[in-house]
Amino acid sequence: MHADASAALDSLLRSGEMVAIVPQNLTEFWNVCTRAADRNGLGLTPSETDKHISKLESLLSVLPEVPEIYTGWRHLVVTHSVSGVRVYDARLVASMNVYNVKDILTFNVPDFLRYPGIRVLHPRDLLPKQEG
Repeated sequence: MHADASAALDSLLRSGEMVAIVPQNLTEFWNVCTRAADRNGLGLTPSETDKHISKLESLLSVLPEVPEIYTGWRHLVVTHSVSGVRVYDARLVASMNVYNVKDILTFNVPDFLRYPGIRVLHPRDLLPKQEG
């Protein structure tokens, strides 16, 4: 998955697209990076993870947390009857709505299809089509 994600991000940046993340993305990234490998993490140290986050912050726009995100999130989880871990996806969509971001790049395409007004892209959607 890492190769597809890196290639898709590289494609977006090379084409001049503005690629944005929110603090939640960095929080979730920190969690995965520092979680033990035997618990579906990468097993990196906080120091190693900090270096990766610094690189992401230098390449991507980090959109700040604002109170409107909470209001939008509350509306989304009630309107779409969201429960469990999918509440975090709804928060990303709320951030997108606040900042008028229409596209999301994710491996979890089905989790975002319930939300109207956004285009959900899998990293492979941005890669050159393989001849077969």
